[in-house]
Amino acid sequence: MAVDIYLNFNGNCREAAEFYAKVFKTEKPQIMTFGEAPQSPDYTLPEEAKDLVMHTRLNINGSNVMFSDVFPGSPFIAGNNVSLAFVSKDEEEVRSAFEALKEGGRVSMELQETFWSKCYGSLKDKFGIEWQLSHESEQMPQ
Repeated sequence: MAVDIYLNFNGNCREAAEFYAKVFKTEKPQIMTFGEAPQSPDYTLPEEAKDLVMHTRLNINGSNVMFSDVFPGSPFIAGNNVSLAFVSKDEEEVRSAFEALKEGGRVSMELQETFWSKCYGSLKDKFGIEWQLSHESEQMPQ
C-alpha cells in the first residue's frame, strides 16, 4: 500500500475538501463528522465538535488525500498540519512500523482498536514527522 497524505484544518475542512474535489474534478467527498461517529458513554462530545469533519478522503489523480478538522482545543499550526498515513491490510506490518517509528519519537495514540480499524495509532517520529498507522480490513468502514 502507498503512504497517503493527511491534512488537518481548523474548522474549514468541509469547505477545503469540497473545493479540492471541484479543482481536481473528483467525486464529491463523503464526509463523516465527529457527531456522526460512535460516541463513548464516558465522554460527552462538545457541541462545537459535532459538525466538524472527523474524516473524508479524495482520490486525486491516483493519490489518496485524507482530511479532517482538528478537535476543539487541539493545537493547529498552519504549515504543520500534515501527516503521513500508513495503511496496510497486514496488521503485523502496521505494528512493526509503529514500533520502529516510535523509537526516539512521541506517541500521540498507542496502537488500539477503534471503530474504523482494529489496529490504529499515531505518533511523531524522531525527525518531527507526524504518522498515522492503521490496519485496513474489508469489514471496517473507510
